Amino acid sequence: MFFALTFVIGWGLLAVLLVFTEQVEAVFGAVSYYNPVFILAVYSPAIAGLALVWRCHGVRGVLSFLRRFGLWRMPAIWWVLLVLGVPVGKYVSAALNGTVTEFPISPWYGVFAALIPALLIGPVEEIGWHGVARPLLQRRYTPLTSALIVGVFWGLWHLPAFALAGTEQHAWSFGPFFLGALALSVLMTPLGNASGGSILLPALFHFQANGPAWPEGQPWENYVFAIAAVLVVLLNRNAMLRRTRDPALTEVLMPAQGPSGRARPTACAP
Repeated sequence: MFFALTFVIGWGLLAVLLVFTEQVEAVFGAVSYYNPVFILAVYSPAIAGLALVWRCHGVRGVLSFLRRFGLWRMPAIWWVLLVLGVPVGKYVSAALNGTVTEFPISPWYGVFAALIPALLIGPVEEIGWHGVARPLLQRRYTPLTSALIVGVFWGLWHLPAFALAGTEQHAWSFGPFFLGALALSVLMTPLGNASGGSILLPALFHFQANGPAWPEGQPWENYVFAIAAVLVVLLNRNAMLRRTRDPALTEVLMPAQGPSGRARPTACAP
C-alpha cells in the first residue's frame, strides 16, 4: 500500500508537469528542483508514509513515529560513514570524471543558500522509504534484501524525472542512476539500524548525497557508491545478511507505545 500510494502521488504530479508544462510554469514558474509541484512530488513518500501511519494509529501514532527523528546514537564507525563517506565518494567520482576542481556554485558563498532546499526537500523522502517501508520489510527479509527492495522502488520512482526538462536527472542516464539508488539505499540501512530505527540519520545521509557543494561526478559516483555498498555489506555481513530480531528495527512507531507497555503493531489488521 505504501509503494502504491507513493507512486500514485509522485507519478501523478510529475505527469501533470509533463503534460501541462506551460500551464504549470505560468503559475509556479519554470520546472526545476524548486517548483512547488515538483517539490510536492518529491514529498510523495513522506505523504504516503504519514498518511498510512495516521490511518493505522491516528494522531498519537504519527507523533510517536516522528519521535524517531530524535534517535541519533550509533557506533562511531557509522558516524564516519555518514560524515565522510559521501564527500570522499563524490570527490573520487569527480576525479574519475575530470571535474574535481570545478565548484558547482558561483559565487562560492551561494552554497549557503543552496543548503536550505538541499536539506528540506530530498531528505524528507526518508520519512517514507526508510521510516516506513524498510522497517516493515525487515519483518520478513534481511536488512540487505529490504534495502535492495526499497532501492528498486526508489530508483523506479525517479523515472519520470528523466523525461522532465529542468531536472538534474534529465541529463543523466537511468541505468547508472538506478545502480546508485540501490547502493545508497544499502548504505543508509546500517545507519538506521545501528541507531535503533532512526529516520534522522538516513535523512542526513540523503542530504549529504544531494549536497550542492560537491563537484559533478555523474555517472562515476553511482559505480563508486556501489563498490562502497558491497564493502559495507561484506564488513557488516552478520547484521546485513541475517533477519533482525530487534523489534525496534521492525516497528514503525517508537517501541513501547501500547497501553500495556509493549510495542504496538505498525500494520493495520487485515
